[in-house]
Amino acid sequence: MTDRVQIVSPIDGRVYAERKVATGAEIDTAVAKTRRAREVWAEVTVKERVKFLEHFLDALLARNDEIVPELAWQMGRPVRYGGEKRGVEERSRHMIGIAEESLKPSMRPDKPGFQRWISREPLGTVMVIAPWNYPYLTAINTIVPALMAGNAVLLKHASQTLLVGERFAEAFQAAGMPDGLFQNLVLNHADTEKLIGSGKIDHVNFTGSVEGGRRIERAAAGTFATLGLELGGKDPAYVREDANLTHAVENLVDGSFFNSGQSCCGVERIYVHASVYDRFVKDFVENARGWTLGNPLDADTMVGPMATPRFADLVRGQTLEALRKGAKAHLNTKHDLDEESSPYLAPEVLTNVNHQMAVMREESFGPVVGIMKVRDDAEAIELMNDSPYGLTASIWTEDLEAAAKLGSKVETGTVFANRCDYLDPALVWTGVKETGKGGALSEIGYANLTQAKSYHLKKV
Repeated sequence: MTDRVQIVSPIDGRVYAERKVATGAEIDTAVAKTRRAREVWAEVTVKERVKFLEHFLDALLARNDEIVPELAWQMGRPVRYGGEKRGVEERSRHMIGIAEESLKPSMRPDKPGFQRWISREPLGTVMVIAPWNYPYLTAINTIVPALMAGNAVLLKHASQTLLVGERFAEAFQAAGMPDGLFQNLVLNHADTEKLIGSGKIDHVNFTGSVEGGRRIERAAAGTFATLGLELGGKDPAYVREDANLTHAVENLVDGSFFNSGQSCCGVERIYVHASVYDRFVKDFVENARGWTLGNPLDADTMVGPMATPRFADLVRGQTLEALRKGAKAHLNTKHDLDEESSPYLAPEVLTNVNHQMAVMREESFGPVVGIMKVRDDAEAIELMNDSPYGLTASIWTEDLEAAAKLGSKVETGTVFANRCDYLDPALVWTGVKETGKGGALSEIGYANLTQAKSYHLKKV
């Protein structure tokens, strides 16, 4: 088992950075430090925690000019998009802003001779296992509210984006957070699972694959640690006959190909009402041609490489299978599985697709989207639900009442109308079926990072 982890850059295939894996003694020390830090943090009021977290956020945002090219080297996102600064700030400030209200005791109605309330107590030590695709955004969803709620945090970041954990740690140090309250650990899979199973972790938040989620559940079995799991996705969109097609096309192209399609809530399949299908496909393909592939360090590049050649090969394989089964490719992207494959994969649009093709059923997590013609709302809903996943679904229509009604029939965590690929921090971020369980952000995110405690006091 290797004792070092390397970041192999998708830009040129070279090792961009290398870090040593934490030893057993270092892991034990980190866990012990969280316990001492939690005791100190418990004496800090929510209002005072706000100041610490705001200082942390300011310190992190101040380094964005360094972070943006660093992200390009680590996971391939073009520098033109400016990193994840805007989303990190929006989510953090929202969760900081609602903390006092979300965490305050819930008083019960007056009852003669009694005082009764329910408080929200910190769980203890929260472990965040973050992915590479949105390495700051996915981590911040839990880190900020966990700390605001009084917990300590251990971060284990994906090997592809190890430097993100270091940037978090530096920002917390600049903010003067108590020593040990936030710690960044470089761990291998075996030690990660061992730590989860040790009984010293009180909550695990994991974003990643379905199989990864199953391994987390098995590791935590018997510890009674709570879990938040955001796993796979195959997010659908339905374009109704009354949709504003110009708006739908522009946003769905972006939702399909932004970040090279490597988005948890990216659009991977589109169903279009028969009456507007031909026009939609024509306009969609024309718009998609502008999403050019290139070096992510170039300010003109729209689409950068995928994080690894392996991920790109999965998309190539799905596309080739669809083409063999009769699908039509509109952008003529090269899909051959070369002996020495590349992470550079241009967007592709497929029609004549169906649910016997992997590209319409299995997670792609890359720059390919299939478009199917449907007769009516009923067929669209049936196909949208024909998936083991359920993170988000979008409905494109001028009739918001109809969107809400149709959305109630879709098996998903979030229903969008006339937008997609966005996370609103005022709403809970959750999924159904194999997409996982639990929920982040909003006041529900705070409920999932705390333990309810009842007070029933009788006067004598």
